[in-house]
Amino acid sequence: MKTAPTAAPGSSPRGVQGEEQVSRYVRRMFDGVAPRYDFLNHLLSFQTDRYWRWRTVSLLRPFLAPVRDARPRVVDLCCGSGDLTIALQRASAVPVFGSDFSHRMLQTAQRKIGAKALPSMVFESDALRLPLPDASVHLVTAAFGFRNLANYRRGLEEMHRVLAPGGAAAILEFSTPPSPLFRRFYDFYSLRVLPRLGALFSNEPDAYEYLPESVRKFPGAEDLAAQMRHAGFADVRFHRMTFGMVALHIGIRT
Repeated sequence: MKTAPTAAPGSSPRGVQGEEQVSRYVRRMFDGVAPRYDFLNHLLSFQTDRYWRWRTVSLLRPFLAPVRDARPRVVDLCCGSGDLTIALQRASAVPVFGSDFSHRMLQTAQRKIGAKALPSMVFESDALRLPLPDASVHLVTAAFGFRNLANYRRGLEEMHRVLAPGGAAAILEFSTPPSPLFRRFYDFYSLRVLPRLGALFSNEPDAYEYLPESVRKFPGAEDLAAQMRHAGFADVRFHRMTFGMVALHIGIRT
C-alpha cells in the first residue's frame, strides 16, 4: 500500500481558508495582474522564463509526435497568457489547447494566439474539474500554475484521469534550489526585491506578495515527484534548471 508523501495540500494565501475561497482569491488575483503579466514575467525573471519554456518544449518533443499514426491531443493547463501553449504549438503539427480559469488571462492568450495565426484554442475551466473525457489526452502540461491549485492531490489525479495510457504529465514550477548559497540569494530576491518591483509595475501589491510566498510553501522537487508517483504516475523524473530554482517534472500514465 502506498504511503502519501507529506506536503502542503494546496495553495494557501495568507488569511484565506477553504478550497472555494482559495480558488476565488487566485482567480481574482490573476484577473488583476493580466494586463501586465507578460511584461513582469520577463522583467522579474531577467528573461530567463523564455529559456525555461524552450527547455521544456525540447524535453517534451517525443510526446508531440504522432502516436500509432494518431494525432495527439495536447492540453496546457493553467495556461495564463498562453506563452507555453504557443511554444508547444510551434513544436507540434496539431492544435494545442490552452485552459485557465482566469477569464482575463485567457483573453490575453487568445489575442496572442490570433496575432500569430496559430491553430491553438483556449477554453475556460478549473484544472481540478476538467471538462475532458477520461483517457482523451496524450500530453497535459502546467507551467507556473500548478502551485496555485487549491488541492495538489486532486490536480494530479485529474491530470492522470484525462491522460491516455502512455501519455505524459509535465509540470514546470518554481522549486527550492539545492545549493544553500544560491538559496539565500534566491530567498532575498523573491521575498525582498520581487514584491516591490511587482507592486511598482503592476499596482497589485498583494499578488506579488502572494506569489513568492506560494513558492516557499510549494513542495520541493523530490516531494512533488513522490506525490506524482502516489497519484499513479510511472517513470517520474525531474529536470532542474537555473541552479534548481525551477524544475520540470514529467510522469507517464501507464
